[in-house]
Amino acid sequence: MKHVQRPMHRFMVARSDAGNILARGEFTQLVQGDEVTMRMIYRFSDGSIDDETTTYRQQGTFRLVRNHHIQKGPFFAKPVDFAVDAAIGIATTRTMDKNGKLHVETEHVELPDDLANGFVGTLLLNVPHDTTSFRVGMLVPVSGGRLIRLLISPEGEQPFHATGQPLKATEFRIHPELGGIVGLIAPLIGLQPKDVMVWVVEGEDPAVVRIVGQLGGYGPVVSSELEGTNFGK
Repeated sequence: MKHVQRPMHRFMVARSDAGNILARGEFTQLVQGDEVTMRMIYRFSDGSIDDETTTYRQQGTFRLVRNHHIQKGPFFAKPVDFAVDAAIGIATTRTMDKNGKLHVETEHVELPDDLANGFVGTLLLNVPHDTTSFRVGMLVPVSGGRLIRLLISPEGEQPFHATGQPLKATEFRIHPELGGIVGLIAPLIGLQPKDVMVWVVEGEDPAVVRIVGQLGGYGPVVSSELEGTNFGK
């Protein structure tokens, strides 16, 4: 842990490959004692919502407490309502059948200490400047909750502008490793999640300034940038 997290309020803009604005995002972060609760919500122009709330502890290291991710609306081919309670190892999936009846399923899952649902960006703000590739755990909403590994690798620096000022951001590649038989067949049936690229800037006010990938690791690919930044095209 390099930066103690503090209350925060920021805005993001999500665009398509063509540069059209798809959604506007709002990020809030609250701190109570050693617990940090962060919420990232994207509101799409077609009425769709991507809403993720994460609570973790910062006690020299970061440790997930709980995470809840919702995706719904026409932008998403399949709705998601998936929650993880890391303290008791329970994953909860909520689905709606064709008659509008809510179904709730819970699964007990053995979770690793490095589970990073919802706060990978925070981890990237805290890795050493000369870090090498490393892995963290992620529980994804497949079959009641499937544990995968994320391989995170630094990719160098990229210039950008923030309020007209030239800066440099460190770029990271996040590669999902499915493993096992699922990893073998996923590319064949179109379920292989895509790599996510994340840019972070250090300094007095460290921040995730750009994300290109699937929101939450699933769904369509979007390019999301911190409001007021410009990476060019």
